[in-house]
Amino acid sequence: MFAKVNSFGLLGLDGLNIDVEVDTNIGLPSYDIVGLPDAAVKESKERVRSAIKNSGFKFPTNRITVNLAPANVKKAGANFDLPIAVAILVSSNQIQGSKYQDFVIIGELSLNGKIKPVNGILPLLISAKSKGFNNFIIPKANAAESSFIEGINVYALDSLVDVVSFLTGVCGFEKQEQSVWNNESYEDITEDFARVKGQKIAKRVMEIAVAGGHNILMIGPPGSGKTMIARCVPSIMPKLTFEEALEVTKVHSIAGELDQASGIIKSRPFRTPHHTASTVSLVGGGRDAKPGEVSLASNGVLFLDELPEYSRTTLETLRQPLEDGVITVSRASGSFEYPANFMLVASMNPCPCGNYGSKTSTCTCSAAQIQSYLKRLSGPLLDRIDLKIDVDRVDFLDLSSKSLEESSVEIRKRVEQARDIQTKRFEGTSIHTNAKMNSKMVNEFCKLNEPCEVLVKLAFEKYKMSARGYTRILKVARTIADLDGSEKIKENHIAEALAYRNVDKFGL
Repeated sequence: MFAKVNSFGLLGLDGLNIDVEVDTNIGLPSYDIVGLPDAAVKESKERVRSAIKNSGFKFPTNRITVNLAPANVKKAGANFDLPIAVAILVSSNQIQGSKYQDFVIIGELSLNGKIKPVNGILPLLISAKSKGFNNFIIPKANAAESSFIEGINVYALDSLVDVVSFLTGVCGFEKQEQSVWNNESYEDITEDFARVKGQKIAKRVMEIAVAGGHNILMIGPPGSGKTMIARCVPSIMPKLTFEEALEVTKVHSIAGELDQASGIIKSRPFRTPHHTASTVSLVGGGRDAKPGEVSLASNGVLFLDELPEYSRTTLETLRQPLEDGVITVSRASGSFEYPANFMLVASMNPCPCGNYGSKTSTCTCSAAQIQSYLKRLSGPLLDRIDLKIDVDRVDFLDLSSKSLEESSVEIRKRVEQARDIQTKRFEGTSIHTNAKMNSKMVNEFCKLNEPCEVLVKLAFEKYKMSARGYTRILKVARTIADLDGSEKIKENHIAEALAYRNVDKFGL
């Protein structure tokens, strides 16, 4: 007997409708799965067999053929266990009626028939909804994640027995209640700028960077507070909108890094991969073309500590996401596009010993060593970093001071005001921050008066700027003007933007 059950599989960040077809025929006992299954799908044969038997049902001793259509797309993961089991029970007349045809069924089975959670439920259900499916049976552990999608009926069940009881009408189950998005009272401040002593310039530049979504590089000796400043960045970023939270949750769900209890991510990501991270782990890829750190940091911060210690090949792969806000991962199985709209915060020592240019310590490196160390970073990569600042060690008076520093909450208020200005400016477009403006927008929103043009021209010729460097100066100046509440870019805004573009004493 033939049976077909609707399911969905992951294809990058989207879901693909998979028809799980089962044919049970008279013949020598056999059990085959076709339709380009990966190892996890092939191994489902034993999981499904044991789950059916241990749930009190009879596993057919006939010739069983399972087809996962369309057959030309590789199927990966264990989320087809449950639909395969249901299709086998339908084809062997242990599930009667046609109720199962109204549902998309997704889930992994344990050997005792319990349904285990799967990765990527959120993008799977969003894709399924866009294709006209509204009824779903999913693992109970994925219930919280699915509850933020409007207009669908989700039944989160615990075991194969529950699924069969529900589909045959023996037992009724309540559908998953809709969760209401509320991020107003959410606070996730683990580090606060109030605890950062001194470093007023660094704090100011971080405020500008966050307000406009600009990339930033901090250069200074060890112990100057670069890492602590970087870890404070999320505390001054605006709270996630619902659309941003969904995008972040989708990526983390696919990567298997989502907390199932919360269901949705409410805090902006802060990713800090070690400098030994491989290229694949940073930008994504591997056998299943999974998202990498640049995608997991989307709508948040990617912090690269000790930037020159990363592989140069790995760093060069950041060029596309820094420019486009997306990363394209191409593999033999296909080409997948993941979001990579992150803010890059990087730090580095100015030389191998770390003391070059310091006011308080003596550098022991030769000129050749310093030059070699700084040359680990390519010009094209540095050109994509909007703000570069020197962060020297804090003196004793600042460290021992009992006076309170400005808190992250106060800084975030100014950042949110600047972001509100940008939201109105770019209304109706996919752009939300000044850093992402295209050339047309730069011409429209970054008009300069004559004194400003003279200042930019002098800097352009002195520092031998590229066209990209020129436009990034204008974008940063636009952000400084927004923080200043000014509709027009003024000379002081341009001067401040130029001051944070080049660190002369390091030649960067």
